[in-house]
Amino acid sequence: MICFTWKSCVFQCRCLRILQHICCSCFPQKCSCCNSLICILIRVFVTQWLPELGEMSGTKPDILWSPHHADRYVLCDSELSLYRIESVGSAEARAGVLRLSEETAATMLAINSDTPYMKCVAWYPKPEPECLLAVGQANGRVVLTSLGQSHNTKCKELMGKEFVPKHARQCNTLAWNPMDSNWLAAGLDKHRADFSVLVWDISSKLAPEAAVPTEKIRLSAGDTDSGLVVTKPLYELGQNDACLSLCWLPRDQKLLLAGMHRNLAIFDLRNTSQKMFVNTKAIQGVTVDPHFHDRVASFFEGQVAIWDLRKFEKPVLTLNEQPKPLTKVAWCPTRTGLLATLTRDSNVIRLYDMQHAPTPLGDETEPTIIERSVQPCDGLIASFAWHPFSQNRMVVVSPHRAMTDFTVFERISLAWSSGTSLVWACGRHLYECTEEGEAGSLDMDIATKMRRRAQSKYGHDTEQVWRNHLLAGGDDPQLKSLWYTLYFMKQYTEDLEQKPAGNRLPLVYSGIKNIVKSSSGTVESHRGWNGSDRQVDVTRYHSEERSLALQLCGWIKRGPEIDVGPFLRSLEQEGEWERAAAVALFNLDIRRAIQILNEGASSEKGDLNLNVVAMALSGYTDEKSSLWREMCSTLRLQLHNPYLCVMFAFLTSEPGAYDGVLYEGRVAVRDRVAFSCMFLNDAQLPRYIEKLTHEMKEAGNLEGILLTGLTKDGVDLMESYVDRTGDVQTASFCMLKGSPGEVVKDPRVQCWIENYRNLLDAWRFWHKRAEFDIHRSKLDPSSKPLAQVFVSCNFCGKSISYSCSAMPHQGRGFSQYGVSGSPTKSKVTSCPGCRKPLPRCALCLMNMGTPVSSCPGTGKSDEKVDLSKDKKLAQFNNWFTWCHNCRHGGHAGHMLSWFRDHTECPVSACNCKCMQLDTTGNLLPSDTA
Repeated sequence: MICFTWKSCVFQCRCLRILQHICCSCFPQKCSCCNSLICILIRVFVTQWLPELGEMSGTKPDILWSPHHADRYVLCDSELSLYRIESVGSAEARAGVLRLSEETAATMLAINSDTPYMKCVAWYPKPEPECLLAVGQANGRVVLTSLGQSHNTKCKELMGKEFVPKHARQCNTLAWNPMDSNWLAAGLDKHRADFSVLVWDISSKLAPEAAVPTEKIRLSAGDTDSGLVVTKPLYELGQNDACLSLCWLPRDQKLLLAGMHRNLAIFDLRNTSQKMFVNTKAIQGVTVDPHFHDRVASFFEGQVAIWDLRKFEKPVLTLNEQPKPLTKVAWCPTRTGLLATLTRDSNVIRLYDMQHAPTPLGDETEPTIIERSVQPCDGLIASFAWHPFSQNRMVVVSPHRAMTDFTVFERISLAWSSGTSLVWACGRHLYECTEEGEAGSLDMDIATKMRRRAQSKYGHDTEQVWRNHLLAGGDDPQLKSLWYTLYFMKQYTEDLEQKPAGNRLPLVYSGIKNIVKSSSGTVESHRGWNGSDRQVDVTRYHSEERSLALQLCGWIKRGPEIDVGPFLRSLEQEGEWERAAAVALFNLDIRRAIQILNEGASSEKGDLNLNVVAMALSGYTDEKSSLWREMCSTLRLQLHNPYLCVMFAFLTSEPGAYDGVLYEGRVAVRDRVAFSCMFLNDAQLPRYIEKLTHEMKEAGNLEGILLTGLTKDGVDLMESYVDRTGDVQTASFCMLKGSPGEVVKDPRVQCWIENYRNLLDAWRFWHKRAEFDIHRSKLDPSSKPLAQVFVSCNFCGKSISYSCSAMPHQGRGFSQYGVSGSPTKSKVTSCPGCRKPLPRCALCLMNMGTPVSSCPGTGKSDEKVDLSKDKKLAQFNNWFTWCHNCRHGGHAGHMLSWFRDHTECPVSACNCKCMQLDTTGNLLPSDTA
């Protein structure tokens, strides 16, 4: 029996260099220093028992996937255990099933306990013999073993075969040659001048030599058949050094990469006397990227080095150093450029996604690395292994042999095109979003709305400004209110421009909030009801500023008299009977209100209930205790139309207390503002307007532009609107309509304008964007950009634009250049500065600037195009066009005609494919018919 209390001193066998803790209480004889057995007994104990004790006490389990079976792997611990992984449904009825995840479970198929004190394991790379494993042991031996019974003859011959080095020392790593599967490389610890990298041929039939050291026989697992012991390796490499890791290079079966004691070395088996090496500390865990065979990873303590074998002087990349030492690094076999690393005593696996192919890089550049961490399980992770076939799948094992099946989900990349198409990529799959349901659901997206509005030239109507809301679809009440407000502002401005200059022009764009603040000379009047038997006077207020506010609200036209007749008729034509009746009632014309309700009830789509409302209005009385007032106050809240509600609220309110009208949110803002300008005094009106303005700004309601105007408050309101809807199109057009310069220069306004321009370019609405720029330059002259590009003369370097020729020239006359007429006119085919001829077209051989025929390439040279109609020097067909690569060119019309049928440059002996160099040359604008 062996005691596991581990309360002991330290024993050291000098001949075997083994240091181990053992229990002193298990021995009957004591020594003088530590109460243990004498050295010769210790030697026997250490050589036969301590390796096994070390495995059970300190070895961490590892996982090895089968290279040919997608459902099998080996758990390497103190013994070898073969598992088969399958779905939960097919394995749940069996006994001894280990649950790995919600979908998978593992069943043990075989177990092998015949290989004591193993240090490393490698799976045979070929499908036959099946489940053949090479096991490296603590004494340096390499044993071939198998899991399960195999009827293959070759497997039976190889089973139990041992490869024994000259001197016993630990075997650190094993690697099968992927091409010549008979070659097995073993990396050993250092032993004086002996070799540490041995390449064995498993098909060798050599028997051990007679002079095998007795020490080597003592270290064997037991009595073995001498015919199965091989002591002569095929190759011996790495003399007087230690090998900690190694791997074969897939590009050549004779190249072996080994992590030696202080360097990485590449051994060429065709010439074993030479090697290529680089000094580095990163010598552990060398592994080749299965997708790029020139890329290799290795590590030292907490740092990972990425090497390019084509530039082996130094690492091309060093990954961030981890706080704890690394225990394993592994490339994903199913995912390009994905490296997983594990540190000691950690519950996460770090992933490094390398977004490029490995090419020799300069000293100053590094590839792009995306780093992230995944946590496959709750506890600590002892080791992991990528699945060789399933994408991004791995199995992890804890120090207590608990296993977890885990899939690393890819980062999802979204791409939303300007045409509202949604595509995303996940791993190797590309998904496209398709709209389902009602056809109108897509119309709710603001990008679609702006795209359709741009196609209908929304915002470009500068004469009948109110028509822009119809171009937007005419179904948005906020847009309707906005454009009518801008229309009334423009109309009032035009009226003022016909009068002597005054100070009203900036005031009209400052909004009703600032207009009522400047109100002075308010007149209080009393007026009775029109159409009521009881003549009760109602208090109203008048001033020039209040009249201006009513004009901006659209209730009245220009003039001192308050005449709402035209406004009522327009409402009747639009079928807004309830609103028209309310406006008539607010103007104390109860008879007109009743008449409008009756007409609405008798109209084609009218509501018969309007007759009942008209009947109720006809019974109006101002007696506070009357039954009529009591019933109207109670039943008005049951009316669905807001204008019918405010009508009865107005009739039943006390003078000066009209909250039932002013705070009815369903009534248009312009109607509530107009009502307040008529019935609130100078103390009440500014407070109400201020409160209403604040509400509009907070809500981003475009009806509030009537109150804020195109001022800083208006920009704040528009900012809330854009934040809520994303409608930069309306914000851009609105701020350009008659805005003062300081508002247009606001960074927020400039941001909306530039975003809308970029949006038009993204939609390939290049013509629409150009039209918007022209529209913008008319309304805001400061936005007109200066000339950024011009064609210069090869001789004098000056611009050859026609505007230069308009300047009178001094000195000699122009008759010698063949120019007749005024001396201020320049010859079209010459530079206006130095009179040198312009370059010739590569096709027609005429000097640039000469008008071409309407049919490029077919007209005669004397055919001219009348350019005076458009007041331009040349149409597009006459423009200068040249290739930036070969510098050849000509008239634009000729070049386009040539490249419709050809791909190469029209100049002889020039093979440049000019048109194909322009990536946008093949794109067509989306806004053309």
